[in-house]
Amino acid sequence: MRLRLAATILFSVSAFAQSQQQTPQQTGANPPAGREAIFHRAMTMYAAKNYGPALRAFEEAADQGNVEAMMHLGIMYSEGEGTPVKFDEAITWFRKAAAAGDSQGMCNLGSLYYQGRGVPQRFDLAMKWFHNCAIAGNDQGMFNVGVMYRDGQGVPVDFGEARSWFARSADAENDKAMNALGNMYQKGQGVAVDYAEAAKWYHSAANMGNQSAMYNIGVLYEQGLGVPADADEARKWYAKAAEPPTPSHP
Repeated sequence: MRLRLAATILFSVSAFAQSQQQTPQQTGANPPAGREAIFHRAMTMYAAKNYGPALRAFEEAADQGNVEAMMHLGIMYSEGEGTPVKFDEAITWFRKAAAAGDSQGMCNLGSLYYQGRGVPQRFDLAMKWFHNCAIAGNDQGMFNVGVMYRDGQGVPVDFGEARSWFARSADAENDKAMNALGNMYQKGQGVAVDYAEAAKWYHSAANMGNQSAMYNIGVLYEQGLGVPADADEARKWYAKAAEPPTPSHP
C-alpha cells in the first residue's frame, strides 16, 4: 500500500535481508571456523544470485546454528529464490531465528501475519511479533508498531502511541519513521497541525534518501503550507522524489 502523503509501509520480507540487529553469532562466543566459512560462501553465492547453491550452503550453516543463515533461508523460501515459494519453510526458519533471539526474525514473522502470506491474515499476531521485535530494540519493529497504532490494525487507533513509537524509531535513524512523524504533524493526528515541525521531519527523512519525504516537501511548497508557495521549489523536490533510488549494498 502506498500513500503519497503518509508513511509508506514496506513489509516485503525481501527487504529484511540486511538486518542491522546483532545476532547471537555477533555477540556470543566465536563459532567454529568451518561454520563461518560455509556462511560466508553462502553469502557470496547469494550476492551473485547463484541461489540454488546458496540455499544449500545456508541450510548447512543454519543446521550448525548460524542465525543469520536461518534468516536468509526464511527470505529465500518466502521469495522463491533458488526454490519454489514455500511459506511453511519460511515460517519455520523465521521462528528458529526468533527463538534464538533475533529481532528481525520476529519482525519477518509479523510481516507474514500482517500480509497474510502463507498464513491467515492476523493483525493481532502481527502486532505481537512487531512488538516483541521493537522491545528488542529493532527500529523497523518500532516503526511497524507505530503504523498499526496509527491505522488501528489489531489495536484501537491511538495517535499518541503511534507518535511515541515513531519517535523511538526515528531516534534510531529510521527514515520511514521520520517521514511518518512529519505526516502526523501535517495532518494534525494527535497533535496540533504544525507545518514547520512537519517540514523538519520531512527534511530529516529526505536527507537519508527517503523519496516519500521528498515528495511531501514538494507538497508543502506547492500548497504554501508553512512556507511561501513556490512552484519552482516544489518541482525541484518532486523531481528528486522521482529519481531512481540509490541501490543499497550489503
